[in-house]
Amino acid sequence: MDQMSIDDAVRWPKGETRVPFQVYRSPQILDQEQRLLFEGPVWNYLCLETEIPNIGDWRTTFVGRMPVVVARTESGDIAAFENRCLHRGALICLDNAGNAKDFTCVYHAWRYDLGGNLKSIAFSRGVNGKGGMPDDFRPQDLAVRKPRIATFSGLVFATFSDVTPSIEDFIGPEVSAALRLNASRKLQVIGRFTEVLQNNWKLYAENVRDTYHASLLHVFFATFRINRLSQGGGVSVSETGACHVSTTLAPTEEADNSYDGMRSVDDELRLSDPSMLDAEDEHGDRVRQQIISVFPSFAMQRTYNVMAIRQFVPRGVDKTDLNWIYLGYADDSPALRRRRLKQLNLAGPAGFVSMEDGCIGNFVERGAAVAADGVSLLEMGGAGMESQDTRATETAIRGFWKTWRAIMRQ
Repeated sequence: MDQMSIDDAVRWPKGETRVPFQVYRSPQILDQEQRLLFEGPVWNYLCLETEIPNIGDWRTTFVGRMPVVVARTESGDIAAFENRCLHRGALICLDNAGNAKDFTCVYHAWRYDLGGNLKSIAFSRGVNGKGGMPDDFRPQDLAVRKPRIATFSGLVFATFSDVTPSIEDFIGPEVSAALRLNASRKLQVIGRFTEVLQNNWKLYAENVRDTYHASLLHVFFATFRINRLSQGGGVSVSETGACHVSTTLAPTEEADNSYDGMRSVDDELRLSDPSMLDAEDEHGDRVRQQIISVFPSFAMQRTYNVMAIRQFVPRGVDKTDLNWIYLGYADDSPALRRRRLKQLNLAGPAGFVSMEDGCIGNFVERGAAVAADGVSLLEMGGAGMESQDTRATETAIRGFWKTWRAIMRQ
């Protein structure tokens, strides 16, 4: 498969409206994705600027399956490099985060500066005149792989391609506007954990772009009238299809508050603590639920006063790490911070409005286990990837696959 394009290797019966199950199950495609896609012309989310505020601060993260270190250098700039020693390939950084003057590989003590440049190696001149490296060995001739860095509204992204457009052009104006929401306030991490999904990473990438399953799959949404397709909002898709933002607005006082979806509301169900849904319109935009995606593996969620980043990391054909990073603002009032922490129970693997997402991808994996020639049908809302003023559509998923196919054809 390395010698042919994805369209030669996989049959697409009807463009982006028919996605072959084979693309979720092929180890060869997963390997191609690392080389062509994650290390290709895309912007990969690394971390938040506020997580590495001081010189020497660093975090480990991933670009696809590649382990990466991101650090604040002596100049105050942000640098990133592959977390792999140039000697024997061991990890350079073993922990999740820290502060350091430089980095030393634990295996043979090869030392790197904060920008990932090799500075010295142990016993380079041997011991007692014996052994050591050749006389013509120069550490500066070796270099770990380093991506370009871009920051956007407090978020740090990286690309390994010279042809990747600017982060603003890649995201597009509509999605950029949604991500710029926090531009004037300093973000703060208030919680994090990793959820292991038993499915291919692309199934989760589809899930965050699936704008109408919420009122059907997530019973809590429907039962407590948080997310209904009759509410205002819609889907904006970037020109390339790579990124999107879907929005559900809170109903106005004049709006009909009846539920017109396919699942009935059980009026006997009540929350023992109704303040769970006591939301503050802190941004003045009436947003009740919003999902923003940046191709390939970043999503940001707003549900009431919950703000959360989701980074999905491929671990194998049928395994994905979903990193949740919960956010607040540094200037949150005590009352708003308490509300955020309480409402964190809405999102995550046990979240009232998102726990089903942790298993639905595996249901697809199991359902399509022997459907070698089967396809996923994506025709809700048409066949294109245009923005729409409804969430009863799969336009953002088709945009994902158009971008994926274009990159994987290289």
